[in-house]
Amino acid sequence: MMGRGSHILPPKAVAIEKETPENERPSTFLRESDGDNHSLSSVRGRFEKMIRDAQDCVCQAIEAADGGGKFKEDVWSRPGGGGGISRVLQDGAVWEKAGVNVSVVYGVMPPEAYRAAKPASSTDSSSDLNHKPGPVPFFAAGISSVLHPKNPFAPTLHFNYRYFETDAPKDTPGAPRQWWFGGGTDLTPAYIFEEDVKHFHSVQKSACDKFDPSFYPRFKKWCDDYFYIKHRGERRGLGGIFFDDLNDYDQEMLLSFATECANSVVPAYLPIIEKRKDVPFTDRHKAWQQLRRGRYVEFNLVYDRGTTFGLKTGGRIESILVSLPLTARWEYDHQPEEGSEEWKLLDACINPKEWI
Repeated sequence: MMGRGSHILPPKAVAIEKETPENERPSTFLRESDGDNHSLSSVRGRFEKMIRDAQDCVCQAIEAADGGGKFKEDVWSRPGGGGGISRVLQDGAVWEKAGVNVSVVYGVMPPEAYRAAKPASSTDSSSDLNHKPGPVPFFAAGISSVLHPKNPFAPTLHFNYRYFETDAPKDTPGAPRQWWFGGGTDLTPAYIFEEDVKHFHSVQKSACDKFDPSFYPRFKKWCDDYFYIKHRGERRGLGGIFFDDLNDYDQEMLLSFATECANSVVPAYLPIIEKRKDVPFTDRHKAWQQLRRGRYVEFNLVYDRGTTFGLKTGGRIESILVSLPLTARWEYDHQPEEGSEEWKLLDACINPKEWI
């Protein structure tokens, strides 16, 4: 779910302790030994509060839209600090599978992973470049969600917002303290309703424009490039925004920006669900949705940085794979008829469009 350069980490690269089930949600997953960083007024403390508030808000909206389904909640912790809350609503009236997870992770990153994650810059001194540091402790917190509706005319949504710090007690040669923000929200429909896609992208642009007019075009392209299924030559869906490794702006500004983006999830997505959740559909529509779900699985298991990071580092497997749909489909050499609604979706995934 989180981690810069996670796509290049070798197996067992990061030491993360096994989780312990808990009966109650703690007020914070931050460990007291963090000192000032344990404070609820610290960036760590405020980011954890933000993602937990966002989890509550999104889960309430998802349950309300379903009209009966309830989330199953698992709370877990780790002996050395950190933990998480995993919530899943499965096989409801509207949702096939909806997962909304938050986690706080403490781990140790080997120096080669840190170097790959943080390439040498022109400001690094020669002593920094020549010094080989030991393992680099890190802190990461994030919210990650994938929402798969049953109706093929209702789109899937993914969003993820995360904060990452190297946690060395002080700057050390070759491994200075560092922090990053990352995240994004993206839409994956099986059928295109232009007004839905325009609404979704307009909400993303509005959130971005409150902070920097360059954010939306930059992060929209980043999203199109990131969710690219190389072996298919197509995108997973119709995009949104995506950013990673952001630390070249003021830290407070980026914390506010991530908060604004997380708070935009419900207004961007739930109006579309309310409009499409009860639209009649046929077996053909469902089969196409299942084929597109297959593409979702392919991207997440082969390319997604968060999934591969979690699988390689001993993360909580049920939380990592909660993004996968309940059902999916693969047909041999399936080609939609040119000009069909299915073909229009595939064309938009191959050739990204400017929706607003």
